[in-house]
Amino acid sequence: MKKRYNYESYIFNTVNGTIMVLFSVIMLYPFWNTVAVSFNEAVDTIRGGITLFPRRFTLQNYKMVFSTGAIFRAFFVSVARTVLNVLTNVFFTSMIAYVLSRPNFIFRRQFTVILVVSMYINAGLIPTYFLIKNLGLLNSFWVYVIPTMVSAFNFLVIRTFLRGIPESIIESVRIDGGSDYTIFFKIILPLSTPVLATVALFVAVGAWNSWFDTLIYASSKVKLHTLQYKLMEFLQSSQAQSRGAGDIGAMGLSQQSNMVTPMSIRAAITVVAAAPIIVVYPFIQKYFVIGMNLGSVKE
Repeated sequence: MKKRYNYESYIFNTVNGTIMVLFSVIMLYPFWNTVAVSFNEAVDTIRGGITLFPRRFTLQNYKMVFSTGAIFRAFFVSVARTVLNVLTNVFFTSMIAYVLSRPNFIFRRQFTVILVVSMYINAGLIPTYFLIKNLGLLNSFWVYVIPTMVSAFNFLVIRTFLRGIPESIIESVRIDGGSDYTIFFKIILPLSTPVLATVALFVAVGAWNSWFDTLIYASSKVKLHTLQYKLMEFLQSSQAQSRGAGDIGAMGLSQQSNMVTPMSIRAAITVVAAAPIIVVYPFIQKYFVIGMNLGSVKE
């Protein structure tokens, strides 16, 4: 019986492992191929056949990408936007979650309903655009920050986590004369590091990958263009094969003979845009797993 169990367990684990490996390869290959293309000579890439490794290694594609100030400016805007989004969203959302998780707050149910309903019902694009316009946020850097200060989904995750903190800890601080500010900054925030790191990752990935708000609210101001918007802009322009090298000009890149092509520049910009998140994620992965486990279970 034991041998049969071990045999069935071995077959089960082998099949599952094989499926997961194949799935991982399918997910990883497109990005790996993009990296290979970005390091391959542009003219040679046109021939095709680039799979896992560059056939003729070169850094010319990246030199062209970073030869213009537009990419550096877009990169800086994306970094500044991501950092501010993380700081403001985590701070204000966690503060609201703390208040609405306290049983002695009389309007907590009403405010919670308002926040949850906003996840499913929103005003729509046009009313939101006019709201942003009337607030004077069009073509302003703050259009990236103010509308994202609070997230209903992140609120639910943090509130669920905070409900798991023993009430005795909070009461002991109150007995010692601690105010709500003392409890929040010295007790709640340190204990909530795992779930806050998880929320920070959610916000960072969303802010870094966002380009639609740039298109709607800040497309007419080049200095506010984000890296993802520049990538989207070039991806669209490079689809017109008849433009040839002129597509590169849409990104503000200088045209230098046939040393680069839209395909090679597109691959290089894609790698540059994805690299920061790939680098940062391993350092907060443990908090991500812990935070999701603790913030998603209601006792």
